[in-house]
Amino acid sequence: MTDEMQSARSSVLRSGQRQVATTCVLDCPDSCALSVTVEPGPQGDRVLNISGGQDHPTTAGFICHKVANFDRRLDHESRILSPMRRRGPKGSGEFETISWEDALAEVAGRLQEIRQRWGGEAILPCHYGGSNGAKEEDFLDQVFFARLGASRPAKTLCAIPTGTVYREMYGRIPGVAYGDYEAARFILIWGCNPKTSGIHLIPFLRRARQAGAYIAVVDPLKNFSDREVDLHLPVFPGTDLPVALSMVRHFREQGLLAEGFLEKHAVGLGQLLEAAEAWTLDRAADAARVPAELIRELAERFATTSPAVVRCGWGVERNRNGGDAVAAILALPALLGKFGVRGGGYTMSNSGAARSAGADVLHPPRWQTRILNMTCLGEQLTTELEPPVKALFVYNCNPVATIPDQSRILAGLEREDLFTVVSEQVMTDTALYADVLLPAATFLEVRDFRVGYGSLMVGGVQPAVAPRGEALPNSAMFAALGRAMGFEDEAFFLSQDELFDRLADSLEITGGPVDVARLRAGGVQRYDFPGEGPVLMKTLWPATRDGKIHLTPPSLGKAPFEFQPLSSDYPLALLSPASSRLLNSQFGESNVDELAVTLHPEDAAQREIAGGDEVRVWNDLGEVRCRARLSDRARPGVAFMPKGAWRRSSANGRTSTTLCPATTQKVGGGACYSDARVEVEKLVATG
Repeated sequence: MTDEMQSARSSVLRSGQRQVATTCVLDCPDSCALSVTVEPGPQGDRVLNISGGQDHPTTAGFICHKVANFDRRLDHESRILSPMRRRGPKGSGEFETISWEDALAEVAGRLQEIRQRWGGEAILPCHYGGSNGAKEEDFLDQVFFARLGASRPAKTLCAIPTGTVYREMYGRIPGVAYGDYEAARFILIWGCNPKTSGIHLIPFLRRARQAGAYIAVVDPLKNFSDREVDLHLPVFPGTDLPVALSMVRHFREQGLLAEGFLEKHAVGLGQLLEAAEAWTLDRAADAARVPAELIRELAERFATTSPAVVRCGWGVERNRNGGDAVAAILALPALLGKFGVRGGGYTMSNSGAARSAGADVLHPPRWQTRILNMTCLGEQLTTELEPPVKALFVYNCNPVATIPDQSRILAGLEREDLFTVVSEQVMTDTALYADVLLPAATFLEVRDFRVGYGSLMVGGVQPAVAPRGEALPNSAMFAALGRAMGFEDEAFFLSQDELFDRLADSLEITGGPVDVARLRAGGVQRYDFPGEGPVLMKTLWPATRDGKIHLTPPSLGKAPFEFQPLSSDYPLALLSPASSRLLNSQFGESNVDELAVTLHPEDAAQREIAGGDEVRVWNDLGEVRCRARLSDRARPGVAFMPKGAWRRSSANGRTSTTLCPATTQKVGGGACYSDARVEVEKLVATG
């Protein structure tokens, strides 16, 4: 096991101790089963140990160290335990404790005042889903904001381009299961680092390699050693599309297309081949700054080896060409007819194996107000929209650390005329700017369930301990706010158990029915496929309107697969990959390392930068002052900083999102973090 993995620790329970089965709900494909050891303490039950549940075939008894140490967040000194009101300048962190009654009255009163003066659209929710199960995100909150008539946030920071494209191409169906990677003899990992997210794929990759599988990786960063993979293609950020198109052209030129399969099972081939015609291997190699022979080897290995599977990651989508690139990559196994066998096809998101009715079970009012793209939050808070944003309600999100154009977001949050409510577990960078702070419960303190999007499981979430202090689950908080606003919808008067039961009863999984009692007890339920797992074109079929694979999805618009090069006066591409210390921005309260930018030694030498030097990383949007690290994990021309770092980790209180543009791509308006271009220079000590 790598150091990202924590083995389950067996222990004999002492008197008074108990073990609680639950499921991890954090933003990772695996949705691990957990076993939480709890014992009574003077301040309430305390968590002694969090380990991997043994009854989950994907978790298999080990979990990441981030979740193994989640008890640190539960009782961290920065944990928000009571409602609070700001009493100092915005951002100062000066608050006074108030009662829930006063907090609800103040929030309800201010929201009613804003709605009466500017209309409901002057209120903007800001939320994502990285730390919650199904009941605590996009559920009762949707009823609340619909009744309020608030603006609707377009959640474009992650997975919108990929999700849009793969659903249009294949429908909402799962791909190759982790366990079936052992059967594959060619594995292509494209834009994904399972060592930091989705770590339970790693053991299956190792077993596949031991059985003779050829493993290739396409990624600007070197995440695997030469002993772990056979080929690494370090494409320059944003050039995945021409590489994939050149492979398409190569398949056609070499007569490798599965013509019979495509004629029977696919549409849109002509447009894809037409777009690929311009991309020879040499031209794609020039665009991606890689040797043409490596692309050729990748294409020929893929074409001539079966079973073959592509693991397409969300890193591919984070640039202006992202949606088109995802479509081209997901077309590759179809072009070669790689389906119909165990270990053949693709894996994107496996969430399509389950679905629930969501907020519809609560009968929300129609919500047809304006939509504001979350990627552009900084602009929305600092320009005069009609109506202007006068209230920001933040939950399940830390926008200061995660949304592009950090400086503009901070400027917006500093507005005295912006009423900001933040519901949060710990004192984040965003929480410091709240007018009213509301204490949020963690997943160890609520009842919920989580649908995996890597593992083919649904897991129940049950409280291991009572909520600390006066913390409330999101659903309880929005119910209380709804009542304080005078809303009469039944949803605001349902108990937590009633909310859980309504949502769980609506859940449909492949091979159901759902065992709601098992979920209530924190158990897991595996989806039931014919045979060992999902095999496209054998045990399940495209869930598109005509049952065919759509190789040119309509979201690509009138110019599908058109490559948009990025020109910039700044010479280095800046990436912000996931790290083993943070999960998006979560755990920044305790896992705060000094921020560093990693450079390739050649780029550092050109700038006379040594490891450990203080440097300035800048572009037209701002600058970050931090330390330099040197590593050949970065390719020449590419630098990287960890995603989700908190402001106190850098010398000037800025992180990677300061340097990321708030530009959006054509597919779903997705964020383009990897379009950041920067320069780096050594800071010279003065005085």
